[in-house]
Amino acid sequence: MLLSYLSRQLSPIEARIVHDTDLAHLLTDSRTLSEPSSTLFFALRTASGDGHLYIRDLYDRGVRCFVISRTEEDWSQTMPDANYICVADPLNALQQAAGLKRMQYDIPVIGITGSNGKTIVKEFLYQLLRKDYRIVRSPRSYNSQIGVPLSIWQMSGEHTLGIFEAGISQTNEMERLEAVIRPTLGIITNIGAAHQENFADTRTKLQEKLRLFSRCQAIVYNADHKEIATAISSSPEAAVAIGWSKTNPGAQVYICKIETEETHTTIKFRSDGADYSITVPFTDEASIEDVLHCITLISILRPEVLYAQDRFASLEPVEMRMEVKAGDRGNTIINDVYSSDVYSLALALDFQQRRTAGTQMKKVVVLSDILQSGMSAEELYAHVAAQLRIYRPDFFIGIGEDIVAQRHRFADLHAAFFRDVTELLTSAVLYECSDSCILLKGARKYRFEQITERLVQQVHETALRINLSAIVHNLNYYRSLVPSGTKTICMVKAQGYGVGSYELVKTLQEHRVDYIAVAVADEGKELRERGITMPIVVMNPERNAFQMLIDYRLEPEIYSFTLLRSFSEIVVRNGLSDYPVHIKIDTGMHRLGFMPADIAKLTEALAEYEGLHVRSVFTHLAAADDPAFDDFTRSQLLSFDEVFNALESSLGYRPLRHTLNTAGVERFAHFPTDMIRLGIGLYGVTASGVSGLRPVATLTTTILQIKDVPAGETVGYGRRGRLSRDSRIAVMPIGYADGLDRRLSCGVGEVVIRGRRCPIVGNVCMDICMADITDIAAEEGDTVLLFGEELPIAEVAEKMQTIAYEVLTGISPRVRRVYFQE
Repeated sequence: MLLSYLSRQLSPIEARIVHDTDLAHLLTDSRTLSEPSSTLFFALRTASGDGHLYIRDLYDRGVRCFVISRTEEDWSQTMPDANYICVADPLNALQQAAGLKRMQYDIPVIGITGSNGKTIVKEFLYQLLRKDYRIVRSPRSYNSQIGVPLSIWQMSGEHTLGIFEAGISQTNEMERLEAVIRPTLGIITNIGAAHQENFADTRTKLQEKLRLFSRCQAIVYNADHKEIATAISSSPEAAVAIGWSKTNPGAQVYICKIETEETHTTIKFRSDGADYSITVPFTDEASIEDVLHCITLISILRPEVLYAQDRFASLEPVEMRMEVKAGDRGNTIINDVYSSDVYSLALALDFQQRRTAGTQMKKVVVLSDILQSGMSAEELYAHVAAQLRIYRPDFFIGIGEDIVAQRHRFADLHAAFFRDVTELLTSAVLYECSDSCILLKGARKYRFEQITERLVQQVHETALRINLSAIVHNLNYYRSLVPSGTKTICMVKAQGYGVGSYELVKTLQEHRVDYIAVAVADEGKELRERGITMPIVVMNPERNAFQMLIDYRLEPEIYSFTLLRSFSEIVVRNGLSDYPVHIKIDTGMHRLGFMPADIAKLTEALAEYEGLHVRSVFTHLAAADDPAFDDFTRSQLLSFDEVFNALESSLGYRPLRHTLNTAGVERFAHFPTDMIRLGIGLYGVTASGVSGLRPVATLTTTILQIKDVPAGETVGYGRRGRLSRDSRIAVMPIGYADGLDRRLSCGVGEVVIRGRRCPIVGNVCMDICMADITDIAAEEGDTVLLFGEELPIAEVAEKMQTIAYEVLTGISPRVRRVYFQE
């Protein structure tokens, strides 16, 4: 859009167009400037600042186009190349500009409003429809008076569907947002107490929200919600109302049955006379309701998608969940600052309670004022104090004017109060926290990220994010392949294949895994010292660690006669009997283990050596993932059968038998076994190409710098990255010292930025790598994906001509691990 055209449309008080410019970017925050030559800056005046103060700095950085509400100097003298449009209200001008952009495109646009769930519904719709449309949508939760126009400005001719959120906090706001979004289809998710303080009652707020749909063809809603149903039916702006209902068979979408199991939910429904059944990987009520809104919208827009079972089954959770990070001084940080309300506080306290169960960690809760609750301060903090008394934290820190004023309600708790985060950080309180699990829950305005930065162990911008809920999903997937009652042993050696063992094992222990296996005794010792009580097998026991095994109740794998005799001796020396051991049989892997020919000798040794009890007998399949070697795999299984039967007969009791590793479970689950061993599959990487797993680990970093480099120049060591065109090069703080392998250099590897793949340029350095971002509108500070959902780790491994194990275990300890649950 040309500046001159926009100037005519905005009804300026005054305008100065020195050079007409094609505008690609709207800017309201001077800190996020990326492409100054095509940027239009809106000097907004808000409660927290005045954009006019940053005009000179932006001009010096190359910005030439401004929307302002006042001039205080002669720009022809001080900024001779600057264009400006002076208007009465720059915010209104921002919305008008975006509205003009919106009117250029005649495509379906979905507008979403409601008290909760807007972002999740938007992201679910995106996941479900992205194969059918080129979708433009609100970034994150950009649903405010500023966020909506910035979202709409992303629209371009390539898009065929728009999905945008709209949030309001007071009257007369939605009409302005409707003029920007102009939705053709609408969804109202629900109505609740959020932002209630600026409305006379819920009915008034609901009527205001419905103004978003004044030009809609249809509105999707929960027909069982009487207040919403009544408001829609009586609204003068009411379009065709398309409701879903669990009680009314005459509804557009009638929910016949909802069947929730441990890890998933099956929804059976009827729409337009057709019956459907879908399964989604969620069990909580809020997520199911969000899915029902999506189903109903899709029944109008693209009903054939309702038959796409795989899309619903592979829905990914939206990342708004609490994160767990390692902190200094033995602390663990639970970062749950996305939402701040009474309901989510209870969930977070419950998570903290479970997270510290069985440990000696102290519980510390840091809570800010809860804003826009619709409750009086007295009622709100009486309720908060009651919740805290249920969970009994060892220390409570309250931050904010309201919570300070209500501090008397927390008199029975060990507590400290501060008016803001700065006051807390200048105190010594945080330094006194050690060996604690610290829950951070605060409204965004309090900037709790400052507390996180003070407490976290590492601040390296490169992070490995681990989805613990995906771990549970994958665990249950493999459990579903074998008969009920089959035990499970999970491999967490090498620090949980690189993702970090403690958080992983804590989750597995909560979900009743029977055993975990580590490589060496030190790994088991660390887990015991951190409160893990479940049985632990040590796969590579060393003689100098035998006493550690006994001291920490660790169970060794026994694979040789020397090891068997030596461990028996130390067990007897400690006066123990029936100490559990695990006997490994080599049926063809030819790594560690007793050979089948040695079984007679082994039975004699087990009878001779005292103090031991054979808890399990197992073997390892060498090529269960490869159909070409199925005959060999079956021969291993038959050989193991013979060995096991001989051992069982001589022992006089029946140990557990286990032969199936991840690949074995995927392809030979019909083979009898008492226990399965899960390795790489637990982490979301299939050994043989099955579907149904969820990725667990996501490696990300950020763009440190972007530079323009002309064609013919080279990038990186050895001048290996020669450019064939004028290029924009992004520099990122990750290298081979972090685990980004040099085999990915010079275009072999890729990164994902803003959803687009970009080739790695030049050689990967020790701490840095570079990527060509010429074809995307990236900015410094943008997130960069090295592997994850959009770039599977198996694909990265293939490019490296290796296996996913190496990629995952190769991530350096200096890369911080961030754990989260949905």
